[in-house]
Order: sequence, then structure tokens, then C-alpha cells
Amino acid sequence: MSGRPAPDAVRTVTVVGTGVIGGGWAAHFLRRGYDVVAWDPGPGARERLAAMLDNAWPSLERLGLSEGASRDRLRWADTLEEALADTDFVQESSPEVLDAKRSLLAQIDKATSPAVVVASSTSGLLMTDMAVDCVNPGRFLVGHPFNPPYLIPLVEVCGGLETDPGAVAWADEFYTLAGKRSLKMDHEVPGFVGNRVQEALWREALHMVESGQATVQQIDDSIAYGPGLRWAMMGPMLTFHLAGGPGGMGHMLDHFGPALLEPWTRLEAPELTTDLRDRVVAGVEEEAAGRTVAQLERKRDAFLVDLLLLLEKYDDDSDA
Repeated sequence: MSGRPAPDAVRTVTVVGTGVIGGGWAAHFLRRGYDVVAWDPGPGARERLAAMLDNAWPSLERLGLSEGASRDRLRWADTLEEALADTDFVQESSPEVLDAKRSLLAQIDKATSPAVVVASSTSGLLMTDMAVDCVNPGRFLVGHPFNPPYLIPLVEVCGGLETDPGAVAWADEFYTLAGKRSLKMDHEVPGFVGNRVQEALWREALHMVESGQATVQQIDDSIAYGPGLRWAMMGPMLTFHLAGGPGGMGHMLDHFGPALLEPWTRLEAPELTTDLRDRVVAGVEEEAAGRTVAQLERKRDAFLVDLLLLLEKYDDDSDA
């Protein structure tokens, strides 16, 4: 669209909503050297974002700051209209409430140039459903990250039925230039890709706790010290390809296909009873062993930085 900045010309990013995800986006864009304008009407939002940046910035420094990166490039806006003035890109990260999303996106639409691309961090809602009150729905799309957005590279980019394919292509290029691993989807899918896969695992984990087949600790250990290590580099499909030996995935499907009919997994979610909820919470608290969420976040971030640096060494584009 005429007037839209080139993806490599973006200088100012507006972050609407600064909770765990929105604040993580702010940290990422600051690390990459952008000017970031933040707006969040929630009480204490500014202090919570400052605390998040305090926690995240040492890890980002270890990972490497882009030229010009500085926390001083963060500016808070008192109103949504002020936050959107002269912005080059908008990342919306408000709570997952459809009616509230519709209203907020309509406000963003009204306050910004039709040339500005607006991405929602929604983890499951469809842009077709969210942009119904927007006058210019063609520049609205989903840019779904994974937590923490300042470290996990993946962002799933997906338009709605009214989204201009050119806006999707623009966002795909922008996110890539901004240091993300962009997964541009061809079709809208509830939950997108990553959440669909991890939701299946999550449901099965809850079934195993509910039935007493495994504890919270056993489930976490089974992934962290098992397939999770392989998935970090290859994902489940390529991992199973290797499991087939010289015959690869063809052998896996031919040999183990009948096992797919065995009742190993239950994709329907179990009823989240008070008892199941309490058992899961108690199991996680036992596993945390007194460590606070902030302490666990710092440990997670330190590990992820080490892992990301290792993944760079074994990137598919390298000769390794």
C-alpha cells in the first residue's frame, strides 16, 4: 500500500498492552534497536514492565544487542491515541477476550494511518473474527509469539479473510528483519500451529495427572530430558524421520502406523475439576521447590540464551 514504510525502514514500534507477552515484545524490539512506545491502561503497568526489563536485559545483553539498542528508547504514552501517533508498526497484546479485542482493534484502526500494519499477539483467536469492526481490515493480521517473546524466535504470521496478502508478506519480512523466525501461514487455523501441537500434549498431560498415571514432575522430566531435547533442533516430524533409520519417515509410517490406532492418547480435554486443578497446582509447587516465578524465569532465560547460541552453531543454513 502507498505510504507503508518498507520493512527495513521501520523505526518506531507501538506496543499496545504490556503484560507478559506485550512486555516481552517491548523487550525484544528494544534489544533490536527500535524506538518503542508503550501503552497499557492497567494499574501498575509501567512498574511491571520496568521489572520485566530488569529481569530480561542481562540475558539480552548476553545474547547480543543490536546497534543502537537501549532501554532509553522506551517511551510511555498516556493515551492510546498518543501511543499510535507517527508509529510505523503496531503489536497489540491485550487479553484474550473477543469483544474487547474487536473494540480495541477498531480504536487502533481509527487512530492510525491505513498504511500501518497492525499485528495481534492472540494465541488462538482468528483475525477474521477480531477485525469485524475495522474500516481498514486489510492491514490487520496475527503475529503470534511464544513466551518469552524476547528470547523465543518463533512468530506465527496469519491474515484473516479480509487481510491484504501484501500486508502478510510485509509482516513476514519485517519480523524476519527484526530477528524473529517467521512462520507465514497460508490459512487461518484456530490456535495456529505451535499451540495446536502443544495443546495436544497439554491435554494428555492433564489426563495422566487426573488418572494417576503420572505426576507433574514425571511429565515435565519426560519431556525436558527426553523428546524436548531433540525437538529444540529438529521438531517432531524430522525427529521421527530419523527414528525410521535408513528408511526414514516412510518406514516409520509403514511400521508404526498401526500403533496410531492404539488408545494411547486422548485428545478430548479432561474435566477440569477442583480436585484436578489442585493436584496440578500442588505438583507444580512441589517441583518449583520454593523458587519464585521470577527466579524460575531467570533460570529459564539463562538456559534459553545458551541454547539459542548453540542453535546458531547448528543452524540449517550452516555447514555443520
